[in-house]
Amino acid sequence: MSSNRKGDRRERELVNKLDEAGFAVMRAPASGSATERELPDVLAGNGEVFYAIEAKASSGRPIYLQGEEVEALIYFAQNFGAKSRIAVRFDREDWYFFHPGDLYVTDGGNYRVKKETALAEGEPFESFVGGPAQSRLTDVSDASDDA
Repeated sequence: MSSNRKGDRRERELVNKLDEAGFAVMRAPASGSATERELPDVLAGNGEVFYAIEAKASSGRPIYLQGEEVEALIYFAQNFGAKSRIAVRFDREDWYFFHPGDLYVTDGGNYRVKKETALAEGEPFESFVGGPAQSRLTDVSDASDDA
């Protein structure tokens, strides 16, 4: 399966999951390739919060985003009144979300997300949509230290 077809399938999967979680959601047609303007892959909102999302998927290799792509997402989100987020999904894992400012920036000015970074530091889907936040072992041990 070509990476474009797989990416399209993953974007549709994210749209469906956000819809099931109660968000009004749309996938941008051709995500910018049909127009001169850069558009986010997905727009989603629930009446309280609105997101402009760039969605990326990988079998397990690091995900790279061009600096201009992320800058365009931030610019669009600010003008639209939405929060910009990068959504990443690795095979056999769920979606994880990042604020663009939390991503690793390469020497060339591009952005990278490794699978282990997504699993350790990304915001899990359930937390992103307002479900119960996932507690990490470090969070639990920190809380017990306060007792």
